[in-house]
Amino acid sequence: MRVLVTGGAGFIGSNFVHYLLHETEHTVLTVDALTYAGSKENLDGVLDHQRHEFVEGDIRDRELVEDLVSDVDAIVNFAAESHVDRSIEGAKPFVTTNVQGTQVLLDAATDADIDQFLQISTDEVYGQILNGTFSEEDPLNPRNPYAATKAGADLLAKSYETTHDLPVVITRTCNNYGPRQHSEKLIPKFITNAAAGKDLPVYGDGSNVREWIYVEDNCRALVTVLHEGRPGEVYNIGSGEERTNLEVTEAILDAVGGLEEQIEFVEDRAGHDQRYALDTEKIEALGWQPEWSFEDGLERTVDYYLQDQAQQ
Repeated sequence: MRVLVTGGAGFIGSNFVHYLLHETEHTVLTVDALTYAGSKENLDGVLDHQRHEFVEGDIRDRELVEDLVSDVDAIVNFAAESHVDRSIEGAKPFVTTNVQGTQVLLDAATDADIDQFLQISTDEVYGQILNGTFSEEDPLNPRNPYAATKAGADLLAKSYETTHDLPVVITRTCNNYGPRQHSEKLIPKFITNAAAGKDLPVYGDGSNVREWIYVEDNCRALVTVLHEGRPGEVYNIGSGEERTNLEVTEAILDAVGGLEEQIEFVEDRAGHDQRYALDTEKIEALGWQPEWSFEDGLERTVDYYLQDQAQQ
């Protein structure tokens, strides 16, 4: 199978490219606009792999996308603006990339009659849930501009499956962490700040709960869906590893030998969802289970960022 991975120089996308090339026999065509969130360094070790080709480009470029899609069997769409705080400051790039960019890909995929379109989404499209877990049948209730644009892309993708018979599958994943994540995200930011003796700014009282999945587990789940997922279906990908933001912060401080005095409680983010949690029964029926505990994944992640920091 020849797979087009969009946003493949970003955090999850690059880990997925590495996983495909190391763990499968698929050929990979990676496209990324190399904005602030994407870097060719994330593809070190596979950039010149014999089954890999990299193209710098934007999924909003219709001519480029049509050319790329004409020579692949499947599309895995990671390309997205993904930082909630940035979306609150200005939503326009989130709308153009996450919605309009997805529309360009869907049109090209329909014209090329590809075998599968895997739309990568997020648990944030469901909104917050104070008790229990979200299933794939629950209504979407996004509460920030980032989540709203991802929900819009999900609905657009699903409509192409209905009206154009495009074999679309959607995955919605909880918070990822691990190697190659951008330094503005919570875990890498707090690891590097803690190690440098800097403050760790925690929103509100730190009680907001997130479900955390080590990125390698997510990559395995995505390959499972790529091979076994049914067109038209949505699959939640979660770990069951729930932690408050304060618990994550304290675990990072423990891991790097930081001090509790480094925690700085700051004004809460506008529309900050209290808790996310996913029901994963559907993807588990395909034979996937998470393998990494939060503690083991965090240990591996801390080692990665401290080594990276030492080399700078």
